[in-house]
Amino acid sequence: MKGPLFYSKILLFGEYGIIKDSKGLSIPYNFYNGALKTEKNLTDQAKQSNNSLKRFADYLANINKDLVTFDIAALNADVENGMYFDSSIPQGYGVGSSGALVAAIYDKYADEKITVLENLTREKLLKLKAIFSEMESFFHGKSSGLDPLNSYLSLPILINSKENIEATGIPTQSSNGKGAVFLLDSGVVGETAPMVSIFMENMKQEGFRKMLKDQFIKHTDACVDDFLKGDIKSLFKNTKQLSKVVLNHFKPMIPAQFHDLWKQGLETNDYYLKLCGSGGGGYILGFAPDFNKAQQALKDYKLEVVYNF
Repeated sequence: MKGPLFYSKILLFGEYGIIKDSKGLSIPYNFYNGALKTEKNLTDQAKQSNNSLKRFADYLANINKDLVTFDIAALNADVENGMYFDSSIPQGYGVGSSGALVAAIYDKYADEKITVLENLTREKLLKLKAIFSEMESFFHGKSSGLDPLNSYLSLPILINSKENIEATGIPTQSSNGKGAVFLLDSGVVGETAPMVSIFMENMKQEGFRKMLKDQFIKHTDACVDDFLKGDIKSLFKNTKQLSKVVLNHFKPMIPAQFHDLWKQGLETNDYYLKLCGSGGGGYILGFAPDFNKAQQALKDYKLEVVYNF
């Protein structure tokens, strides 16, 4: 027995910034997906997932009832029968593995759920985001709720601010364009919670807060606007600035063996790297004006194209 598929996501712009009200742009990434599945004989991996669902069910039984309620009896019965989350989404890679699971559980067990088919007003989107934030906190300690929202709706989401989010359209991909957004596999698994606590610790310093507002958020907002307008020239200019700011101020979030590679992109202009999710490992997001050049420069790494310009 298998439920509907929920896809991974990529936060193109806005990591860390959206905690402090920058803009953000998140797009579904259909290369990876997951679905709830029930089987009698579970593999070790499925058993692990089934055990995690048991704990998640206990957590959901005590969630804020004013926000959302679930059919916990049905969820517990299904978990007892060997339900698990069958997923190709790599965990700890910044592409929303827990988000897809949260979306699948909400879809199947939430009472009076908001469906994708109804008119999604801003109020409904914010309510969904609040529900998903509460649900996903089980996995990360603190969650914006955006990953599950993206996975649930399977639409690009534009974050204007914490209180203002909307489903959006993005420019059509160019089939013969040279430029690309790509994922670079760092080969290291990243953990969200420790990265977020480093960030929160840094936020106690006035200099860091100022840099975040004057540089990081400024360039992030510009990148979102450029991308949606299809202004590629300006997009690469701002992505380069953003990449520079991340290298200078978010070093702990970049695996040490990638510091030089990051710098090399900024010096040659063949590609610009940025964090994908909270960093610390997993995927690194790359932007290349000419993907062939980037491929040459990064020939020792596994790259996946996400979007073509």
